[in-house]
Amino acid sequence: MITRKLGSKGPQVSALGLGCMGMSDLYGPADRTESIATIHAALDAGVTLFDTGDFYGMGDNELLLREAFRERPGSRDKAVISVKFGALRGPDGSWLGYDGRPAAVKNFIAYSLRRLDVKYIDVYRIARVDPAVPIEETVGAIADLVKAGYVRHVGLSEAGADTIRRAHATHPVSDLQIEYSLLSRSIESSILPTTRELGIGITAYGVLSRGLISGHWSKDRPVAKGDFRAVSPRFSGENLDRNLALVEALRRVAESKGTTVAPIAIAWVLSRGPDIVPLVGARRRERLTEALRSVDIALSADDLANIERAIPAGAAAGERYAASQMAHLDSEKR
Repeated sequence: MITRKLGSKGPQVSALGLGCMGMSDLYGPADRTESIATIHAALDAGVTLFDTGDFYGMGDNELLLREAFRERPGSRDKAVISVKFGALRGPDGSWLGYDGRPAAVKNFIAYSLRRLDVKYIDVYRIARVDPAVPIEETVGAIADLVKAGYVRHVGLSEAGADTIRRAHATHPVSDLQIEYSLLSRSIESSILPTTRELGIGITAYGVLSRGLISGHWSKDRPVAKGDFRAVSPRFSGENLDRNLALVEALRRVAESKGTTVAPIAIAWVLSRGPDIVPLVGARRRERLTEALRSVDIALSADDLANIERAIPAGAAAGERYAASQMAHLDSEKR
C-alpha cells in the first residue's frame, strides 16, 4: 500500500482509507461479523486510515472499531483514527442539528475515547459547521484537546473556503473531509485551491457516490429500510436513469483498461493530486478487494480524457443530498 500525507501538518496514511459509517448506519442492515472481517482485511492490505463518527449508529460504529482492533493486537498503534462529532440525533434516528460549542466538543470526545478504548484520537473534526458557533471557538476547543494530548490533529468537514481560512488561522488543520467524485466536483472551484494554498489535505468521501457509480447499482435494486439513498435525489426517478447512463459510459472506459467501474472511479480521485486520500465505504471484503485495485491503476492523459468524456464535470443529475441536508453544508454556500 502506497502512502500519502494528510496536508503539510498531518499524519502519513495509506493512499486509501476505510469509511466505516455503512457498517452501522444509513445504508440499511449490515452484517457485523462481515464488517469486522472487512476491517481486518483492510489492516492486512496496509490500510491505516479508518474514518468514523460518534453519531454513526449512535456510538455503535466506534464500538465496532474497538472490537475489530481488540481482535488484532497492535493494530491501534498502526491505525490513524478519524472521528467526526457534533451531529445531534433523536432516539428514532432523526437529525436534530449540530453542536460546535467548546463544552460540547469536550463532552463528545470523552464518550468517543471511552467507546473506542483509546487514549487519543488522531484526527478530530466537527461533521458540519455549526452556524450558531464561530468556527474559531469550535476549532479552539479541539486545539485545547491537542494541547492536553487527547487529539493529534485538527480536521474539518464540509467547510467552505472562508471557514477553512478562519479555522486554519486558529490552529493548523491537517485535512478537510468532503465529498469528491466524478459526480461531485464542486470543490474544484474555490475549496481545493484554498486547501492547497494552505497546505491542507483532502480526505474524499463519497468517491463512488454512495454506490451509484460502483457499477453494481441498478434501477430495479430495492432500497432497504433505513437506507438514506431512498430519499437521495440522485437515486430518484429520471435522475437515476440519467446517472446510470453515465455509469455505463464509464464502464466502457473501465473495460478498455481491463478493470471494473469502481476501481476506475476511485483511481480518478487518486489521480487528482497527492494531497487527496479517497475514503472507501466498503462493508464487505469483496467490495474492499475491488476498491483496492484502484491503487495499481495508472491513468494516462488519454485515459483521463476518456473518463472526462464519459462523465463530464457537472453531468450528475440531482443534488448530492436532499434540500434539508444541503442547507447544513457550509461548503455549498455561495
